[in-house]
Amino acid sequence: MTDSPPTSPTAEAPERRTLIQRWWFDVVLWKRILLALVLGVIAGLLLGEQANAIKWVGDLFVRLIRMIVVPLVFVSIVAGVAGMGDPKRLGSIGGKTIFLYLLTTAIAVGVGMAMGLLFGPGQGVNFQGVAPEVVGSAPPVRDQLLGIVPLNPIGALASGDILAVIFFSFLVGAAILALGEKADPIRKLFDAGVDVILYITRVVMEVAPFGVFALMAWVMGTAGLGVFYNIFLMAAALLLGCILHIVLVHGGMLRLLAGLPIWPFFRDIPDAVMVAFSTSSSAATLPVSMRVAEKNLGVSHTVASTALPLGTTVSMDGTALYIGLLAMFTAQAFGIELTLSQYFLAALTTILVSVGTAPIPSASLFMLAAVLTTMGVSPEQTALVVGFVLPFDRLLDMTRTVANVTSDLAVAVTVAKWEGELDEESYLAKPVE
Repeated sequence: MTDSPPTSPTAEAPERRTLIQRWWFDVVLWKRILLALVLGVIAGLLLGEQANAIKWVGDLFVRLIRMIVVPLVFVSIVAGVAGMGDPKRLGSIGGKTIFLYLLTTAIAVGVGMAMGLLFGPGQGVNFQGVAPEVVGSAPPVRDQLLGIVPLNPIGALASGDILAVIFFSFLVGAAILALGEKADPIRKLFDAGVDVILYITRVVMEVAPFGVFALMAWVMGTAGLGVFYNIFLMAAALLLGCILHIVLVHGGMLRLLAGLPIWPFFRDIPDAVMVAFSTSSSAATLPVSMRVAEKNLGVSHTVASTALPLGTTVSMDGTALYIGLLAMFTAQAFGIELTLSQYFLAALTTILVSVGTAPIPSASLFMLAAVLTTMGVSPEQTALVVGFVLPFDRLLDMTRTVANVTSDLAVAVTVAKWEGELDEESYLAKPVE
């Protein structure tokens, strides 16, 4: 009988790794994020203002994920456009994507106004004691259009000017597509760049539960549950409006326009939804949305790299819904009787400013002035409205960002289906984590 060889530390390592996997890595990411969100709420209520001490962890997570956004947009769009094969498909995919984004945004404005009329959150509101918050005027449409063309593409990349980066990326991708075999080395370089960035994204997303925990603890510690009662009608109108819009409009688009069942879609997007809710930023959620679209929903890289980066600036369903709701709130608060033409003008302006809204937290408040001006609201009254809403805006922003992100993903799936770029087996199958 021979003696058993001594157990080495390396022999035990697989067992330890298996234990860690069982309790952490084998758990679906969205479940880990949801648990962190719940624990963060509890910790925030217990810690109160002391939760500020851990906010830096959430800020670190947001910085990590936003670090990826610009390089991801650049390499993904270039690789996606260059890989289309036929230059005609660029116009086909881009045109259908923008059309659907504008369509869902227009519907969202109507839903927001309807919720405002139904709930009447501005009736009887008292602005006494509210500190006015002066907001800058929205940039003219001319300046927004000129800003799409960067004076310095490297400067646009460095400053994170997403619209300018998207424009330049399309030009580079289109040039590679037009040159064909001559540009194959560059095409391969960008294809490899996409793989590198997506790998970094997967690594960064392992930090998500910790970042979400810290952000939720900070929000609840500084705002508290009382915030839900102080602005209950506004929150209820926004929440119901977003739920109806997501289920009926986004779900209806998948069912009626793409001919797909909606349950797999809602089953497979929680990772993106949780990150959108906790960060309140469509741009910060983009890397996760890209991964969810390609890995869970079966959207080809060609469509995902075109539709989703466009969605961070063009698709603002939640923002449009919220601005429409705030417009009704303001009219009710100041007793303004709106005519049919004013409703239409306010809705049209909301669509335009929501498209130009930066995909960052609370950006919609800075676009509100343009909409309220069409209703005859003075700058002083606008400042009062913003001052009233601003303390609660972070929680409201979390809700509407979810609607922005679900719109991005629903449009990407629909366009992929139309273009024959959807792997329906992957869409229907439950993703393996």
